[in-house]
Amino acid sequence: MAAPHSPRKLAAGNWKMNGLTAALSELDALAARDNGCDVLICPPFTLLTPAVAHAGEIAIGGQDCHAGESGPHTGDISAAMLKDAGASHVILGHSERRADHAETDASVRAKAVAAHEAGLITVICLGETEAERDAGDTLRVIETQLAGSVPDCATAANTVIAYEPVWAIGTGRTPTNDEIAQVHARLREKLVERFSDGAGFTLLYGGSVKPGNASVIFDIEHVNGALVGGASLKAADFGPIIDALARA
Repeated sequence: MAAPHSPRKLAAGNWKMNGLTAALSELDALAARDNGCDVLICPPFTLLTPAVAHAGEIAIGGQDCHAGESGPHTGDISAAMLKDAGASHVILGHSERRADHAETDASVRAKAVAAHEAGLITVICLGETEAERDAGDTLRVIETQLAGSVPDCATAANTVIAYEPVWAIGTGRTPTNDEIAQVHARLREKLVERFSDGAGFTLLYGGSVKPGNASVIFDIEHVNGALVGGASLKAADFGPIIDALARA
């Protein structure tokens, strides 16, 4: 058990819009392993309830939720619905949601409040675009998103922060170790300034994390795990990433 102010290690898999019923066999394979750290899988909504039945000790989460408890919001899903389906976590503010659905820091914050009220752990995503990085605005963008997206009710127990540079997601590119370290150090600094338990928030890195680079990334200070996309779809790929985190 981690100390109260020691971040927990978390390997989180975001399946995005991938996975039919047959994909649950990958979850079976992950559940059968001795993973050695916390593992979270966020499948598409259609697989949430069956995933819980296959997950064993693995946590299951949603990929988004609405800020409202219920109502006329066709195609949306509430935090209470996720909880009712067996989810314990929800990803919020992923760059694909921010870009494709015009989500703002304010809307992500509202969703996070709803998720916490429903008893879910939020994984709140932050990240700069390539243009913002090239302009030298990375830290300013990250600080703005952190301040705007994370609600005052956040704690180390109910909130995980994931840094995912937009330009590195699914591209095979990653920032340098120094660049990752700089962002994660600033995130930790700002969390400690704002929250009494800021030292205990789990900080994830995401963006083209693979078995081949996971160990190096997890050696970086203040990187407590990863939010993994494509490499989480197969147990054969995600397993080595989990193992690298358990060893870190």
